[in-house]
Amino acid sequence: MDSFYITTPIYYVNAKPHLGHAYTTIVADSLSRFHKLMGRESYFLTGTDEHGDKIVKAAEANGQTPQEYTDSISALFRNLWPDLQCEHDDFIRTTEPRHVKVVQEILQKVYDKGDIYFGEYGGHYCYGCERFYTEKELVDGKCPDHLTEPEYISEKNYFFKMGKYQDWLRKHIQDNPDFIRPEQYRNEVMSLLESGALEDLCISRPKSRLTWGIELPFDKDYVTYVWFDALINYISALGFPDGDKYKQYWPVANHMVAKDILKPHAIFWPTMLKAADIEPYQHLNVHGYWLIKDTKMSKSLGNVVEPLKMKDTYGLSAFRYFLLREMSFGQDSSFSEEALVGRLNADLANDLGNLFNRTLSMTHKYFGGVVPRPEDEEIEDVEIKKLGQQAMHTYQDEFTQLRFPRALEGLWELVRGLNKYIDTTAPWTLFKEKDMSRLSTVIYVLLENMRKIAVHLWPVMPEASERMLEQLGIQFDPRKFVLSKEPEVWGLLESGHEVAKTSNLFPRVDLPEPKTPAETAKKEAAKSAKGAKSEKKAEAAFIEFEDFQKLDLRVGTVVSVEPHPDADRLLLVKVDLGEDEPRQVVAGLAEFFKPEDLEGRQVTVVANLKPRKLRKQVSQGMILAVKTEEGMELLTSTGAVPNGSKAS
Repeated sequence: MDSFYITTPIYYVNAKPHLGHAYTTIVADSLSRFHKLMGRESYFLTGTDEHGDKIVKAAEANGQTPQEYTDSISALFRNLWPDLQCEHDDFIRTTEPRHVKVVQEILQKVYDKGDIYFGEYGGHYCYGCERFYTEKELVDGKCPDHLTEPEYISEKNYFFKMGKYQDWLRKHIQDNPDFIRPEQYRNEVMSLLESGALEDLCISRPKSRLTWGIELPFDKDYVTYVWFDALINYISALGFPDGDKYKQYWPVANHMVAKDILKPHAIFWPTMLKAADIEPYQHLNVHGYWLIKDTKMSKSLGNVVEPLKMKDTYGLSAFRYFLLREMSFGQDSSFSEEALVGRLNADLANDLGNLFNRTLSMTHKYFGGVVPRPEDEEIEDVEIKKLGQQAMHTYQDEFTQLRFPRALEGLWELVRGLNKYIDTTAPWTLFKEKDMSRLSTVIYVLLENMRKIAVHLWPVMPEASERMLEQLGIQFDPRKFVLSKEPEVWGLLESGHEVAKTSNLFPRVDLPEPKTPAETAKKEAAKSAKGAKSEKKAEAAFIEFEDFQKLDLRVGTVVSVEPHPDADRLLLVKVDLGEDEPRQVVAGLAEFFKPEDLEGRQVTVVANLKPRKLRKQVSQGMILAVKTEEGMELLTSTGAVPNGSKAS
């Protein structure tokens, strides 16, 4: 049987778990469940990273020893995952003897090979990052992440000859294009490898400065640098080197990480493995940040989202669904309760919940709650079955590639199609006309497709999936379902057994009302402003021809495209509008187009839009496009025209 191995980063225990941790773990859990349903043996690992300077400082601030502190914070992570219905197969801590043993074995092996040497180094050390920075890496003399001035430290340490493996790593990535995915992060790593010589990695800390760590096996006066320790968890948890789990799962290892730890996983880890004569992992899967009002979550800013609060307020299934539906994997995404409620009401309550409730109610009204036996099919039945096959294939293909929003949108094509099928076939009319043969087929087609939808949703929202199947009279057992066969099989829902009377899994919800008078006043003011804006908008629904004439719409050719340095969803597009030099337009098209997809194409630009800065980059116009269900389409002329041609 095929195998699948998925890992989260082992989370650093210097703070409590937040939305980012929850997203990574829920995605890993969903992938583990998905591959189980596809007929594979899946193994899911998570855990906590517990050594280093930051842990010591956090423990001191809490009046605890490092061990007491790590015990308490590690328990928060361990206890959270069952509450989010994440079913990991193992939870590893870097303070466990099984991990310490493997770290020391790897260190000794690499040392004996001659790839670890002793030397003296002076550098700018950031305690927040627990690493040295070179002068060129600093921004205005400060750490680029923490914006604090690092401390200059000169000391003797042990170094790993990471630079020795630079050429090997570059070739390995070139030969295995999906080694790092999505592609943008692969390109980022390749740029780093090609920009200059890879420096050797300092892998120790003297005990005179830090004692909380794994002791080097070849020098009792030093402990291991936290990254050389932590990354090894992915194999120590499998029983490296002789464990059966290691032999089965390591060849299919998939790491799930956020983009802030790309370098350790994409460069440190594979070169460490190569030095230890261990084959590298199969895939490194990198996701973006969850932003709050376009700002990264931060305790100091007070904008950290607590996952349990969201789960308790809106339900676990809605929370999990939202996270996978909303974020395009690899891109940053904004989190808001408004967006979560919007998804819950539109997708879950209106579409899926409505489908289940009305179909179950009709089954009871017309057939006493018993699944009817279908008769001859008509064209509408054949068409909806074809739509279902297409939707399920799309879901499975996209989920395999970590394109979760596309996977779920594909499945929702079937959900919406079934609601339309009800309206088209009009079961109430068939019942009124006593056409029970046709009615039994319609109801069965609905119920069997609902079974298929519920099975496909188990990886994303297992609790709701199992309850939907229970409402259809089915006891869920992942060992009895093979997802890959679902698009082609038909009729697994047995006729003659009872279904639930109704379904109310996804009731519509409203955003919580503000609690303080000030918040209430603010909300009322916003509502008034929105109402006034709506009235004004209604008044301005029509414009005069003179207003249209003010627009300068021109067609030009895209000559170059590059990602915005500070915004994942934006592209810097240079457009030739027949002027002395191309214009730069900052366009929100990165989610839908790769740079190479745009280069050479003609686009329509609002050329007289007032220039403005978007994330420090000047935009001199706007590219016109139309959002569709499949993505985005550019507005342009039907044929090639000279650059600068004006639309009229």
